Amino acid sequence: MHGTHNAELAERPSEIGSTVTRSQTLLFAASVGIIVTNLFAPQTLVGLIGPSLGAAASESGLVSMATLLGYAAGLFFLVPLSDLVENRTLVLRMLCAAALAAAVASFAPSAASLLAVLFVLGAACSCIQVLVPVAASMAPPGQEGRVIGDVMSGLMIGILLSRPIASLVADAFGWRAFYGISAAALALLAVLLGLTLPRRRPPAHANYARLIASLVGLLGREPVLRRRAFTASLVMAAFSVFWTAVALRLSAPPFDLGQKGIALFALVGAGGAAVTPIFGRAGDRGFTRPATILCHLALIAALGLAAWAGAGDDAAGAGGAWLSLIFMGTSAVLLDIGVTGDQTLGRRAVNLLQPKARGRINGLFVGIFFIGGAIGSLLAGIAWAWGGWNAVCAVGALFGFIALAVDLKQVA
Repeated sequence: MHGTHNAELAERPSEIGSTVTRSQTLLFAASVGIIVTNLFAPQTLVGLIGPSLGAAASESGLVSMATLLGYAAGLFFLVPLSDLVENRTLVLRMLCAAALAAAVASFAPSAASLLAVLFVLGAACSCIQVLVPVAASMAPPGQEGRVIGDVMSGLMIGILLSRPIASLVADAFGWRAFYGISAAALALLAVLLGLTLPRRRPPAHANYARLIASLVGLLGREPVLRRRAFTASLVMAAFSVFWTAVALRLSAPPFDLGQKGIALFALVGAGGAAVTPIFGRAGDRGFTRPATILCHLALIAALGLAAWAGAGDDAAGAGGAWLSLIFMGTSAVLLDIGVTGDQTLGRRAVNLLQPKARGRINGLFVGIFFIGGAIGSLLAGIAWAWGGWNAVCAVGALFGFIALAVDLKQVA
């Protein structure tokens, strides 16, 4: 065991002596949390952006897709550069590009120009997946899971808060103000990380083309990567199914919540991210399999509770509506615990596979689970139109049961 670890250190000499501190971990967590808000905020801004730029209703949905498409492109074509070039320089250049893109987005004169800029913004925001493996590489031996869990808590809080924050900012100052504030925050991050981020130069590779071509080979050679990416995509699909449709349910009786009420509900769900470090530590102590099974059971239970809580109607009365809303909030927290736990355990497992390929492995892992999230968002609309809230919860639970079946077969 010790010999293996020493061999890994020999393969990554630039990482020796760069042990992550608590303040650096907090900075990593805050950084990824701030960056990721740009990926999910457009989903709540579409209703404002489309009309203001004269886009047809059928075209407005492209606004929420553009950033995610750019992010996916960045995961597969920019993140692998972290296995080829010095990581600190790569992160700072991507952050500067993101800040510039956000600033341009705040002044975009047309829908077409905004879509192009948001694609660039999404691609640049994939620097998240360069920062996470840098943090993991700086972790003391045997504490990778703890560090990844701490950083992932920032990421998940950013994901969960992105919608309510964007909604509240847009409600007060307009949608352009959100991108202006984001540009300033990204620029400030670039300065802070430029002052504190250590240099990390990966082992040399032949060239970029071979690096990209190696993605398919990595996926074929690493069963842990395939399995963990698959279950991560399933839980992300369940996450997207719930959060894409829950606003529709909360705006209807007996809840009758407005935009601000729905934003506050999303804040409650963010509480689930607080347990993320616990799952990282569970992985460090050898409890990956039972912890993963627990995550998927929690996800299934959450969607069952959500279906029950959302079954109320006008006859529920004020007291019954509040009780149903409390149970709905509990289901949101439980769902987010299951999702963040699975993501943390999965990311820990794949980060321990090949130090030389850490950037590419993270790009593959996150790219695949974002595909799951996109599928979940698509199915949420179909399920809602077909069978309402119960159908939405059933689809989400089905994803959880498939993930659980993978667990029972084998979990790494």
